[in-house]
Amino acid sequence: MAEKPKSNFKIVADNRKARYHYEIGEAFEAGLMLTGTEVKSLRTGRSNIAESYASVDGKGEIWLVNANIPEYHAGNRNNHEPKRSRKLLLKHREIVKLSHGVQREGMTIVPLKLYFNERGRAKIEIALGKGKQVHDKRETEKQRDWNREKSRLLKQRD
Repeated sequence: MAEKPKSNFKIVADNRKARYHYEIGEAFEAGLMLTGTEVKSLRTGRSNIAESYASVDGKGEIWLVNANIPEYHAGNRNNHEPKRSRKLLLKHREIVKLSHGVQREGMTIVPLKLYFNERGRAKIEIALGKGKQVHDKRETEKQRDWNREKSRLLKQRD
């Protein structure tokens, strides 16, 4: 039986706090419109999407705002601005779903992870999220602590 070839799937940035602060709904995979130095800087793996969000403008386009992709150290005069807004590439149906979620239901478009797919293209996983209340966050922490304690008890028992 032949072995599967090793995939080049590489996660560049992960927004771990998103699942704590938001109830995540439907997720989408979007492309990013990047310059050359941004791609090279992403390959070094020092980007940050923890404080970023996506917004819909009046033209029906979705933009990633406040994502930090640091300047590429070997890029000369054509270097990029680290916190500029970047256009997300989505299908029209997906843009309509996201804009309806934001406008009608008061949801937020939250970036979850930034990665390179198997073909070497930079992609971002975004999702519609509804902000959690303080008591919901406490419940999430209780559930996480209980699961951790439960697994610890089961390990000791074996």
